[in-house]
Amino acid sequence: MRFVRSLLFFVWMYGLMAVMGIAWLIGLIMPRRITMFGIRLYSAGVRWGLRVICGVQTIIRGAEHVPAGPVIYAPRHQCMFDIFVPFLVLKDPAIIMKQELLFYPAIGWYALKAAMIPIDRAGNVKTLKKMLAAAKQRAEDDRQIVIFPEGTRAAPDAKAAYHAAGISALYRALDVPVVPVATNAGLFWPAHGITRTPGVAVYEILPPIQPGLNRKELMRELAGALDPATERLVAEGRTTLGERHDERPIQFAPQSET
Repeated sequence: MRFVRSLLFFVWMYGLMAVMGIAWLIGLIMPRRITMFGIRLYSAGVRWGLRVICGVQTIIRGAEHVPAGPVIYAPRHQCMFDIFVPFLVLKDPAIIMKQELLFYPAIGWYALKAAMIPIDRAGNVKTLKKMLAAAKQRAEDDRQIVIFPEGTRAAPDAKAAYHAAGISALYRALDVPVVPVATNAGLFWPAHGITRTPGVAVYEILPPIQPGLNRKELMRELAGALDPATERLVAEGRTTLGERHDERPIQFAPQSET
């Protein structure tokens, strides 16, 4: 039954993408905020389907830790749902994404219209400079830059392998806070495969790391925030693993959870 529900969710997620991708085409010739609204709506639809179809409740804690204005949003990366969360939390996110996604129908069109930041992950110094130039422009537009410090998805219990080059270059160039985000979502939505396991997936936004640190200090602060918080959330998540959460409303805590 779990596999069947997971398959239904797979159909829901990509079916909704196809329907909205067509229905929202008019947004491509309208102001960018219309496209961003459509992406937020789709992200909320995926979250709804995850709870109702698969029994995975998602809770976002610590939204009060996101400063106003441009920031670098730096989450742990365990599953595809991590990509949707910034659109549920941030005012105007610009995600640093692999450029191959631009060739996907709908995804590429809307990513370009929403002014995301595509990069060649196998690139060189030229790629880094291009990324920084785009990120500076987005920050000047008062947007939040989203980068996954691990670069790719990893299992919840895997030791994090952070890539310092990208995030430290952004940190130095933009001179804005870095907001770490821990999660246990990979327990319920694995990095690979379509099976979704019921439970409560938590995203915890941690206090920001202020500008002014050198590269080593930044990475030490980032790992020091993300690693223990993720370990704690994974332990918490295991207590809910296998429990369905589709028949009760999502719990909201004043100011700190959504």
